[in-house]
Amino acid sequence: MHIPPFATEVYFAQYEFTTPHILCASDCETLSIAELLALAGADPAELLDLRLGYTESQGNPALRAAAAALYTGVAPGDVVMLGAPEEGIYLTMRALLEPGDPVVVLTPAYDSLLNLAEHVSGRVNRWPIRPTPGGWALDLDNLERLVAPGTRLVVVNFPHNPTGYLPTLDEFDALIDIVARRGAWLLCDEMYRGLERDPVDRLPSAADRYERAIVLAGLSKTHGLPGLRAGWLIIRDPATRDALINWKHYTTICPPAPSEALAAVALRAHEPLAGRSRALIAANLERAAGFFARWPELFDWRPPRAGSVALVGLNRPSATAYCHMLAREAGVLLLPGSCLGYDDQSVRFGFGRAAFAAALAHYERHLEAGR
Repeated sequence: MHIPPFATEVYFAQYEFTTPHILCASDCETLSIAELLALAGADPAELLDLRLGYTESQGNPALRAAAAALYTGVAPGDVVMLGAPEEGIYLTMRALLEPGDPVVVLTPAYDSLLNLAEHVSGRVNRWPIRPTPGGWALDLDNLERLVAPGTRLVVVNFPHNPTGYLPTLDEFDALIDIVARRGAWLLCDEMYRGLERDPVDRLPSAADRYERAIVLAGLSKTHGLPGLRAGWLIIRDPATRDALINWKHYTTICPPAPSEALAAVALRAHEPLAGRSRALIAANLERAAGFFARWPELFDWRPPRAGSVALVGLNRPSATAYCHMLAREAGVLLLPGSCLGYDDQSVRFGFGRAAFAAALAHYERHLEAGR
């Protein structure tokens, strides 16, 4: 069966490793294995003695227990470790959906959250986030209309990629109430959870709020470890979890042993890693605010409430054409909103990298030269 090109990854494949000044990365600054081990107080011998055999399909029990400890009411048996976070989206769609099943997806969205649902069910309603002056908002009345009787799945992502939106607790509970009254499943992508501007704004996990929630999480964004490809799903319903693991047998079978070992180390350093990322984002957002204040004729700045990214309005005829030109002529990488299913007058900025300040300064010199 045909599936649309993965626009975001196709775009990054063209530029990510050849463009020197990256301003749109969604992950946070990474670190070396040696730095990770030192931060967690881990002995390198833990890795050197690791046997490179098969691992348990559901994941190492101790690692599942460490992931479960990040939640309030989650047991280690509710956790399924993944070969990569992306795998979790595929497995969820395959385990839950049949052709014709109604699905509602919050948009714009990371490509696979939308495209895989459309590929499997063929019956997706988009729930667009609404731009407001200086920010974004959820239209819960629209969600109430879209989640009709028989809706199988609702897909959301908080903190939201690419807008950086974070609902209030009341909004989050209202959303879950709408889903629960229809008896639908909720897939909540929580890859950016822990990157709130203010810790008091942190939402409880959907896994702790709704028994039919499936939660995707991992170490790529908040912890700055995308190279580990470490992630997990929280699934509290045993029959659904078994169905999903059966699909896992047809994909990766089991997680890589080195990734599991390093993921266990990373979870021991959960707070230092997340705090490091939050501090870097906060500093970069201050720089960004000054930059956007100096270029109001070019950008419509909506500061993110959480996460490492923001969707910024761009006053150009085509953001896609502009981004390709910028990469080729200035060595600066921005992601056009069209890659994420949004309009062609927006771009995604990312604030989690240590090189952000230098990249932004280079970009501003390019803009000033154009004046």
